[in-house]
Amino acid sequence: MTKPARKRTQAAAAGGKRSRSEEPGEGGADEAVAFIAEQVAHLRRIAERHKLDVLHYLLGMTQLEADEHIRLRSKRKLS
Repeated sequence: MTKPARKRTQAAAAGGKRSRSEEPGEGGADEAVAFIAEQVAHLRRIAERHKLDVLHYLLGMTQLEADEHIRLRSKRKLS
């Protein structure tokens, strides 16, 4: 037996016409970079704990990049 078809909501039927900046829970690039930096720090500690040296290194580079982006964005906002 198959399940009865569900009616699509109006938002789903619209085809997702919202822009990225309007997505629920999305606060823009600055918030995204801060979130990524925080999550990468957690992942890096896990990689270090399990002696996953290459992942630890790559996650460290990612964390440096995210931190640099945050630093440059805050510097521009002060100007």
